[in-house]
Amino acid sequence: MSNKRIENKKMKKGQISNLLRGLGLIYFTDWVRYYMQKFKNRKINRDFKSKNPDVKLPPDYLIYESFQINYQKYYTESIETAKWLTDHFKNHIDLKNKRILDWGCGPGRIIRHLPNVIGNGCEYFGTDYNKKSIDWCSKNLTDIKFNKNSLNAQLPYDDNFVDVIYGISIFTHLSEQLHYDWHNELYRILKPNGIMFLTTQGDNFKVKLTDLELDKYNTNQLVVRGKVKEGHRTYSAFHPQGFMRKLFSNVEILEHIETKPEKGKWLPQDIWIIKKQ
Repeated sequence: MSNKRIENKKMKKGQISNLLRGLGLIYFTDWVRYYMQKFKNRKINRDFKSKNPDVKLPPDYLIYESFQINYQKYYTESIETAKWLTDHFKNHIDLKNKRILDWGCGPGRIIRHLPNVIGNGCEYFGTDYNKKSIDWCSKNLTDIKFNKNSLNAQLPYDDNFVDVIYGISIFTHLSEQLHYDWHNELYRILKPNGIMFLTTQGDNFKVKLTDLELDKYNTNQLVVRGKVKEGHRTYSAFHPQGFMRKLFSNVEILEHIETKPEKGKWLPQDIWIIKKQ
């Protein structure tokens, strides 16, 4: 299939997504996707649990919200993600005796592995607006301190509290106002010379936009697909570089990484690594 046909196909999916939102059916289609995935992977998931009885796994829907319902990939690929994150951190900060926050931790998919990957006397914190995720994490991942937050940008930490903050695909589910509110709150709790690692849906995702959305994106305006609860996996935001650079005008941008997508694979999000002066 030609690149043009692939782009047209993805754009049509965007039009269908907006139609389903308008009809109030997007939650229903998401639940259908969840049950299809659960059914498809039922055998390999049973096998994983049988071979790994000591691995603590959250309820299936919490896994689905943060990844995909494939226990093997959920656990092992998350270890690789923790190592990948750590390598990025080390390029910009010494990780000895630091406080590290997973903003939007979900069921602890990544942060559960950081104590083993990093060590060095660090303290680990996780925060999320999903009470079920935080309850599960607090009960099962006891070497990490978890807090439930609301969608409003308020965290129970002092000013200049943490050294490293990371948020994997969190801005992708927030409105424009909450981009600014949360950036300011994260800036407040970050120590001077601390870093943030954040991912966004950048230019790689332009192929998913409708013509009207693309016009908006190309003028450096945030594109939001709402009509669902903000913060939910089906609430989606797309981030032109101009918007992000304006958002980060009060910090130093250490790196902006755009990874070229591989044919037939998932679209990589942009990586922004920023530093508080």
